[in-house]
Amino acid sequence: MARSRHRLLLLLLRYLVVALGYHKAYGLSAPKNQQVVTAIEYQEAILACKTPKKTVSSRLEWKKLGESVSFVYYQQTLQGNFKNRAEMIDFSIRIKNVTRSDAGKYRCEVSAPSEKGQNLEEDTVTLEVLVAPAVPSCEVPSSALTGTVVELRCQDKEGNPAAEYTWFKDGIRLLENPRLGSQSTNSSYTMNTKTGTLQFNTVSKLDTGEYSCEARNSVGYRRCPGKRMQVDDLNISGIIAAVVVVALVISVCGLGVCYAQRKGYFSKEASFQKSNSSSKAMTMSENDFKHTKSFII
Repeated sequence: MARSRHRLLLLLLRYLVVALGYHKAYGLSAPKNQQVVTAIEYQEAILACKTPKKTVSSRLEWKKLGESVSFVYYQQTLQGNFKNRAEMIDFSIRIKNVTRSDAGKYRCEVSAPSEKGQNLEEDTVTLEVLVAPAVPSCEVPSSALTGTVVELRCQDKEGNPAAEYTWFKDGIRLLENPRLGSQSTNSSYTMNTKTGTLQFNTVSKLDTGEYSCEARNSVGYRRCPGKRMQVDDLNISGIIAAVVVVALVISVCGLGVCYAQRKGYFSKEASFQKSNSSSKAMTMSENDFKHTKSFII
């Protein structure tokens, strides 16, 4: 029993020695603090690989991480669409024309022989690409009635970071707090600079004008073309006149039906239809009699 335990301990010691020797021969450095590189779209960016000095025997690889790993630099050659718009500066990559599709996480891997065996070091870089807003899409109703709720919408889908919105009326910027503006404008609107909505709780004729919206972030800004909104009063007199006309038409039709019933037009027509149907029935019965008689003969 004691011998079996002794053998088991020896096997465990040998396993530990082999494992430690493997670690020394093929060391993997602990990951460094991740770098974050921020670049504006269509400008340049440098992805630096912070590793020891390059040697003749060093082997360098750059990979872009994600759902699938793709090579950026492999076998001393830039890969894919980086061939024509990037260059190597020692271990680092200089991208001359950054696009939004370049955003993501990258990893450089440097392997080199050492006294203890092959040594591998890694460094990770995150590339963030800032994008200016595109021309926002603006929804402005062409007409509205006074006293109703009207909402104008503005949206940009390309900006990074997300854009904030400002509305203009006849080329003049609307304040986020309408109560701070002039007394000649409607102060019942609510502007949301995050979502791009401009809502009039009770729109008035003072709100008639040309509206445009500007989307802006730290990179740039764009504005949509102006669209005119016409606000008119509700035509009460016209609505009353239309109701009166409809009521008169219905009354005239009703009087006509009553007059026709009194004159007996509907009863005469019914009796005519009844006599017509009875004559048809008699004609059919005579024809049947003649047909039966000829069959007997």
